[in-house]
Amino acid sequence: MSSERIGVVGAGILGLAIARELARERGATVTVLDKEDRIAAHQTGHNSGVVHAGIYYTPGSLKAKLCREGMAMMRAYCAEHSLPYDEVGKLVIATTPAERAGLRRIAERARANGVADVAVLDGLGLREIEPNAVGVGAVHSPRTAITDFAAVARRFAADVEELGGGLRLSHPVQAIRETSSGVQVRAAGQDFTFDKLVVCAGLGTDAVAKMVGRSGEMRIVPFRGEFQKLTGSAKDLVKGLIYPVPDPRYPFLGVHLTRRVDGDVLVGPNAVMALAYEGYSWGRIVPSELRDILAWEGTRRMALKHWRTGLSEVYGSLIKEAFLAGARRFVPALSVSDLAPATGGVRAQAVARDGGLLDDFAIDVHGPVVLVRNAPSPAATSSLAIAKHVAAVVPPAGRGGPQGAQGAPEPREPREPREPREHGKNH
Repeated sequence: MSSERIGVVGAGILGLAIARELARERGATVTVLDKEDRIAAHQTGHNSGVVHAGIYYTPGSLKAKLCREGMAMMRAYCAEHSLPYDEVGKLVIATTPAERAGLRRIAERARANGVADVAVLDGLGLREIEPNAVGVGAVHSPRTAITDFAAVARRFAADVEELGGGLRLSHPVQAIRETSSGVQVRAAGQDFTFDKLVVCAGLGTDAVAKMVGRSGEMRIVPFRGEFQKLTGSAKDLVKGLIYPVPDPRYPFLGVHLTRRVDGDVLVGPNAVMALAYEGYSWGRIVPSELRDILAWEGTRRMALKHWRTGLSEVYGSLIKEAFLAGARRFVPALSVSDLAPATGGVRAQAVARDGGLLDDFAIDVHGPVVLVRNAPSPAATSSLAIAKHVAAVVPPAGRGGPQGAQGAPEPREPREPREPREHGKNH
């Protein structure tokens, strides 16, 4: 058994997956720190639950590789632990002839990424799958699935504890200091000493990165994704997942229709820049955070490049008819009276200094500290594969690794789990 002590900041699905992997494969004693009083409080707990097949992502990118691997791992994990997993399939629908080029691009990427069973359909073919949908063509991904990522995260947390790790909820990180032998972390007034530290803090990434002096060339800009849900018989208009052809300029997928494992059908999300890192509504404004967001030159350059799209998203946020218009393009039977409010989320999107929205996962290694800098969708789908990737770049015990280096540890035999502990109400 290793005597290595590793801290993980962030108790979302990704932080917990990484903690689990480090405990299993490195035999490390892992402690997970999170400022909230429950796990999966932010992006994981506000996720629509789609397990992506990997049809969109640039071949050769981390997203393409880890999404494909992660989907297979997630399917197996859910089966092993009796967690919900339903391959309802996805249609990406072109509603105009001009969008057919986008369908071809998606189909080509799906083939390049090794995604199984993807088919290109005409207007009649798509209606065989979604009888209430319309369009000139579609890409069908039958293996795209749905699950409950918050439930998966809770199971990951149980795994961590069974492997001898600890969860310290209500422990906001206050200070981090690198030492000659590792990392000292102060959280909730307590001091923790680790050999290595992995930061997977989502919306709080920048604040933690500053503590280790690694602000870098990107910052997190929060984008609120708002949802409505279908009511009554309108839910029967959608059998699986219906998406538009995405705009290749953005890492967002557009307003779509998502059947969930609880039977609800979501409409959304849009992508509105939030006025606080946890800005789940227009009324949530934190002036100091908003100043930080706007002070980043990348935010200002992004706004100058994309102000028309930004105004359109704001309009859709404020006017329900405009919000629904995107979904009615491919399911015209929907009406505003079919909608009811649903819980939205805030996406932690990294924006570069030049105003570009970072499209791929980004993971930096700085001595004994590993920073997950950008992990939006499909990070939940990919969480188990990302965990293996991160575990491989955490420097081996006794070696900090040079700044920016990505070292791979020697593999160890998986650690045998201990008897399960009693879990608190949040696990």
